[in-house]
Amino acid sequence: MNLDRITQQATVMGGKACIRGLRVTVSMLVGQIAAGVTIDDLLAEYPYLEREDIVQALRYAAWRAEEREIQLAAA
Repeated sequence: MNLDRITQQATVMGGKACIRGLRVTVSMLVGQIAAGVTIDDLLAEYPYLEREDIVQALRYAAWRAEEREIQLAAA
């Protein structure tokens, strides 16, 4: 899996996963997508991002979700 656009540096956003060292976190992008914002909307709002940045953020989030077990509340 190619995630070369995802960076983590202690001096940028407290070490959170970011896009290309920018102060744009993977979690912010994924949260916006989850809230119904489209990729095209994000690209318009953040013109310094590229479509592949967002695609890799989603891939990274999916990979991280598979790596953790989360206890869900009983229904």
